[in-house]
Amino acid sequence: MPYYLGTDEAGYGPNLGPLVVSATVWHAAEPIEASQFYERLAPVIVSAPRLASADAVAVADSKLLYTSGKSLWHLERGLLGALGTLGRRVEHWRDAWSALDGCSREPRRTLPWYADYHCPLPLAAEANEITRLSESLAGSFDRAGTRLVELRSRAVFEAEFNDLCRRYDSKGLALSHVTLDLLARLIDGLDREPIYVLCDKHGGRNRYADLLAEHFPDAFVEIHGESAARSTYRLGPPDRRVEIVFAVGGEAYLPAALASMASKYLRELAMKALNAFWTARVEGLRPTAGYPVDARRFKKEIAACQASLGIDDDLVWRKK
Repeated sequence: MPYYLGTDEAGYGPNLGPLVVSATVWHAAEPIEASQFYERLAPVIVSAPRLASADAVAVADSKLLYTSGKSLWHLERGLLGALGTLGRRVEHWRDAWSALDGCSREPRRTLPWYADYHCPLPLAAEANEITRLSESLAGSFDRAGTRLVELRSRAVFEAEFNDLCRRYDSKGLALSHVTLDLLARLIDGLDREPIYVLCDKHGGRNRYADLLAEHFPDAFVEIHGESAARSTYRLGPPDRRVEIVFAVGGEAYLPAALASMASKYLRELAMKALNAFWTARVEGLRPTAGYPVDARRFKKEIAACQASLGIDDDLVWRKK
């Protein structure tokens, strides 16, 4: 009875706001192909927003479900519905962080735009709809012999992001280390059964063996192909064989797609708080999504207020 894990990130490119990496863990009663998740969980889960309905949630690459400034409806229905199957009810901004990344509480307390922020959730979906969808998803999981075991995120806020980039001299390497650390901790808690992991490629990197050896120091890492499209590795003893694949377009795999949604949702919640803090203090300031060109505009416009508040640049600005 194998486990299936998927990972993805949001916020790799921006200069403002956190990088968020997420992973999902699924368990199946029998081995299945990666492409069969959608078949098994149809019609409750669909692979595209155009297929969503009152009784079906879309679970897909977050870029297909949400664009900056638009509705979070698809993200909330799929993500919060899935969290409901784990018994995690999200009614407030802080609940979302507790449900996905409880370890971020202390870093958030040190940043003024998060410390006292309040916002009820969901923002676009209806709470009773989320409850109904959670029940429907749980029933579908039972019938398919496939269940969601865990859904976890790791938010890397600006100061830590800068530290990691300095340490590794590469934000691609920083992303890899954060992702593999999250994976190693999740895998360590699983039963001794086969484990299959699919990750999206990290910054165009094709070779991951040395990184895997660092995060799984007790295992011999076997290389089973490295290319621009797909890099495959196997490690661990026979009764707990782990296969880890880094592939272009990994979000087409349902476990990675749900991870993509979790990462995007937390990042959007973080940006909502950051924008609320600064727009309340700088008259006429337009909100930002944090990506390079507009981030520079935003940074310039908050500079005087930032200086008057004595907020260190390293807490605000990601240097890579």
